[in-house]
Amino acid sequence: MRTSAFGKPIIVIAVGVTLVGFLRSAAAQSTQIRTEYLMTLYAPLQAMQAVNADLFIVNPRDGGYVEGPRIKGKIIQPSGDWLRRMPNGTNRLDVRLTVQTDDNALIYVEYGGIQKISKEAGERLAKDETLGADDAYFIITPRFQTTAEKYAWLNDVQAVGRMVSLKRGDHVKYEIFSVR
Repeated sequence: MRTSAFGKPIIVIAVGVTLVGFLRSAAAQSTQIRTEYLMTLYAPLQAMQAVNADLFIVNPRDGGYVEGPRIKGKIIQPSGDWLRRMPNGTNRLDVRLTVQTDDNALIYVEYGGIQKISKEAGERLAKDETLGADDAYFIITPRFQTTAEKYAWLNDVQAVGRMVSLKRGDHVKYEIFSVR
């Protein structure tokens, strides 16, 4: 057995170094993220407009809504999604929309997001099939802005959402959670 300059077996030193590295990485996480259900957002979609090979615009049709324990409203114009296709096929979202609550408050919502759809799921979309949450990596990060006192709490929320239903040229539906 080989020994170090200190006369200790090298294997013991290697195990010790590995253990210290493991403990450091385990100690690196110092907090947890919690989420709380905020709302469901449903947007009926118009057909996608191709600006060029990597930029598409998708506008919502009438009938979109948000609904959750503390909010209920409809999506109104102006609203839209600028979808940029990255060289690896991932889509990046840049969405702006307006929500009019059932008590007539206006809330501006903006979010970025990542949409990664496998070749198989893309083929299903092309056949007008509906994708579910487990069919794609499709995550959004909504932020809100309003002057309505009843909904001012939204100004202080960073949210995260996940697509739960998507049908090309028909609709997208997300479940949205506040992050704590």
